[in-house]
Amino acid sequence: MAIPVYEIHALKYAERDGTRSDHFMGGDPHDADMPMDYFVWLIRNGGSHWVVDTGFNEDMAARRNRRFLRSPAQALALMEVDSATVPEVIVTHMHNDHVGAISSFPRARFHLQDREMAYVTGRHMRHGLIARAFVAEHVVDMVRSVFEDRVIFHDGEGEIAPGISVHRIGGHTAGLQCLRVHTRRGWVVLASDASNYYEHMETGRCSQPVFHVGEVLEGYAMLARLASSPEHIVPGHDPLIMRRYPPASPALEGIAASLHVPPAH
Repeated sequence: MAIPVYEIHALKYAERDGTRSDHFMGGDPHDADMPMDYFVWLIRNGGSHWVVDTGFNEDMAARRNRRFLRSPAQALALMEVDSATVPEVIVTHMHNDHVGAISSFPRARFHLQDREMAYVTGRHMRHGLIARAFVAEHVVDMVRSVFEDRVIFHDGEGEIAPGISVHRIGGHTAGLQCLRVHTRRGWVVLASDASNYYEHMETGRCSQPVFHVGEVLEGYAMLARLASSPEHIVPGHDPLIMRRYPPASPALEGIAASLHVPPAH
């Protein structure tokens, strides 16, 4: 049986300023700007669709000093997807910018790694250096979803649908997972924060914060194994995504980029 072919779209909803020293463990000798984009991701095939991460809402943007461009729900609506009826959301990890708008998906079931739930409800959250990237209310929301039987747990590798799979990498958090998706140009890997920027995986350097440096570095090799080629790996926060990939439509230039189409160089 042929493997289904999917579209993937990166939907930008927020951004922030930054410098290179903000984004590399140990800092960086170059004092240059390095902004960050925030995305949710839409995977679809015909009438079926999946959302990757929930993003955050305007209140969190104000608390974290991010420029809020539109809500993740509004970004999805531009693609004719109603967040209130999305059936499944793949949560790559539980940092505030990846699960902060969980309430916008009231009917969804959430795909999450066992290790991530144990991590965010365990002993490491006692430490402010680790816990600052998480929000207790988001964790509580996910725990409630467990009690409502709305969380699908994965232990390492798991199939979401034929041609869509999750793979635990860890490193950035204990249970961070990437996605492998079959598209018309081959196997595309959504790295999420396994590599925030292209430069992280291309140079073998780490972003921050990091829970396990060794897993981050080993994770770059896993991304390469899962993808059809290096140009099939899409990092989690790099503004270059919107420049390299074509818009989903002319009206969505700078808002929605199509990742199932080969990138421009």
